[in-house]
Amino acid sequence: MAIPLSNSVGSSSVVAPSDIAGRLQPGKNEGDPFKQAMTSFMSDVNDSQSAADEALQNLVTGEADNVHDVVISMAKADLAFRMVLEIRNRLTESYQEIMRMQV
Repeated sequence: MAIPLSNSVGSSSVVAPSDIAGRLQPGKNEGDPFKQAMTSFMSDVNDSQSAADEALQNLVTGEADNVHDVVISMAKADLAFRMVLEIRNRLTESYQEIMRMQV
């Protein structure tokens, strides 16, 4: 029996049970979708932080005069950072819960 997995909205691929064993072995997960998603998300958060820093620097040096845009970019960066922290906390809690399970 094959299990359909959704990698993105509107697209799906079918994974056979024999393929799952290959994915669980260390060193064979170069195409891991979770890793790619997290890497992409972290890159976006970093870009958001950089944009907020640049906007603030432009405001301080007088190159920008719109405080509203600076505050919005800083709020977006703050929200993205808080989301990263929450994801980290949830993953840590999940790992700890798995480690408490008795086999």
